[in-house]
Amino acid sequence: MSFDPAAFRHQVLAVLDGHARAFDVPTERHAVLRGQIAGADDIHLRRTFPGHITTSAIVLDGEGRQTLLIRHRSLGRWLQPGGHYEAPEELAVSALREAVEETGLSTLAVDPWHEISGLPIDIDSHLIPASPERDEPEHWHHDIRYVVRAEAGESLRPDFAEVEGAAWHDLTALGEIAPCVLRNLRQAGLIGG
Repeated sequence: MSFDPAAFRHQVLAVLDGHARAFDVPTERHAVLRGQIAGADDIHLRRTFPGHITTSAIVLDGEGRQTLLIRHRSLGRWLQPGGHYEAPEELAVSALREAVEETGLSTLAVDPWHEISGLPIDIDSHLIPASPERDEPEHWHHDIRYVVRAEAGESLRPDFAEVEGAAWHDLTALGEIAPCVLRNLRQAGLIGG
């Protein structure tokens, strides 16, 4: 399958614009990413600086009462599963792949809301510390986030080469690590309250 970086940038810009309209996000919130798109940066490559695309999964249980978080190995924090985008994947498929890899759950599925809306639940650009051992300067992860649903009863099998652990948490944990996600989940009607 061939991959067209210009078409990908156009797709990401359309996703940014649609998300901004749906969730009332000011365009300056994604100024760095928008600048990279305008500058024709290869945002699909993890060696593109000052930033590149990542995807992550907001994994919810069937009732939408709990979220599955992983303990990030290098950052030492509980976060949603995610990682670097790999071309030519679709963005939602990339988020799903990362969730399956990091949690070991094989029955995960992207929430149908995404196909209906054509939008991610959140887009967050955040700085990642420099990593001299990887020869990476401080840089931006432009994280495009999707809701993924888990079926009841499957046991967690985290990939300890990737993460330090995986555990279910109350949804309030999202308020601490990704408050916009929690707000957007409510606005989209994907969780109660």
